[in-house]
Amino acid sequence: MELQNLLKYLKIFEKDIRLNVWHFSLLTAILYLGYRQGQSKIIEVSRSRIMSISHIKTIPTYHKYFKELQTMGYIKYTPSYNPGYKSEVEILFK
Repeated sequence: MELQNLLKYLKIFEKDIRLNVWHFSLLTAILYLGYRQGQSKIIEVSRSRIMSISHIKTIPTYHKYFKELQTMGYIKYTPSYNPGYKSEVEILFK
């Protein structure tokens, strides 16, 4: 993921009045992981890593806002039930 794309995504977030600080935090954590992985579409994630980066301390808070991002059409989450593989988040916004 390039810096140019990160800035584009942040502008999209800024304009969406539905998003709150928790949404921003989760989206920023996902984009950060994508940037570190060199990915702009499909990003490997773990709940513990996203929670750590986003500074979300409780699992219910994480689940609530992560699910809302899916409902809003920002991300598609594909869980991995295999401990050897990470789950994936697909970025749906352009």
